[in-house]
Amino acid sequence: MSNRLKLFSLGISIVIGASGAEFAFAQPPTKPNDQAQGDAKSSTQGAVSRGSKSADSKSGDSKAKSAPNPDDPYAGPRERMIKKSLIDRGIKNPRVIEAFRTVPRHKYFPPDSFRLAYEDESAPIGQGQTITAPFEVAYMTEILDPQPTDKIYEVGTGSGFQASILSRLAKEVYSVEIKEPLGKRAAQVIKELGYNNIKTRIGDGYEGWPEAAPFDAIIVTCSPSKIPQPLIDQLKEGGRMIIPIGTRHEQELIYLVKKNGKMLAKPLRGTLFVPMTGRALEEAERARGGAKPKAKTKSKPRIAPSEKDEAKAKKSASGEDES
Repeated sequence: MSNRLKLFSLGISIVIGASGAEFAFAQPPTKPNDQAQGDAKSSTQGAVSRGSKSADSKSGDSKAKSAPNPDDPYAGPRERMIKKSLIDRGIKNPRVIEAFRTVPRHKYFPPDSFRLAYEDESAPIGQGQTITAPFEVAYMTEILDPQPTDKIYEVGTGSGFQASILSRLAKEVYSVEIKEPLGKRAAQVIKELGYNNIKTRIGDGYEGWPEAAPFDAIIVTCSPSKIPQPLIDQLKEGGRMIIPIGTRHEQELIYLVKKNGKMLAKPLRGTLFVPMTGRALEEAERARGGAKPKAKTKSKPRIAPSEKDEAKAKKSASGEDES
């Protein structure tokens, strides 16, 4: 286990400066769910109370529970998913729960996988990527606590489902996908559903979206080995970030708040996301391999001397000249 993950697993907070230096300070460990809820409430300085107010109409937020559409064959499975995968597992924010009622998750699946849409599990969506399980989406969203005036940046559009949930809660969502086929399909689904406050593009999410920065919140749905510096730079002072950090098979979900230019980080829970590719993967590979070893020079093959060469060598040694 890396030193970083050892600190996280022990309930140690990390302060990440603009230069990338890290300093650990001890903090009493708490239960993941209690800690996560406490972090969300304290870091947003009253965000929960603000979230209870009526939202901007563009965010699609609603204070009243939506009645299931009797003509929607997925209404029943969707409600069962919300009850079993969200409410029964501790998701409490009514705005987040309502967003799950209004966003048709099956639309983000390939047609032959619709049956998996309302199961609490991740599922393949092509290009070696997966759509995140409903609880994980709800959990990260609840911790991030999007507000009706927020501008949010997402790394890893994937199917487009997470961006769509955020769009029902925030003013604007900017989402980047590195896999072009996935990015194009997600953009099409988002357009068909009329979520006009989401902006998407194809590219490396590591670099952020500089022309739209700074962001009130950043959510990363793939795992780098360390936090990309551009994301730190593009997060607004007081902004929040949630990101999985670690290796392919060992990751920790981390919640961060930017205060006085530094990132205050707290661990939430173990998790498992697909690795972040692009520049993040290149940096991770360089860090693992160190400097590339110099190529060995091939020695010339030794050729056995002929009898004539040996006779010449003996004459030279005895002082005889060869004419």
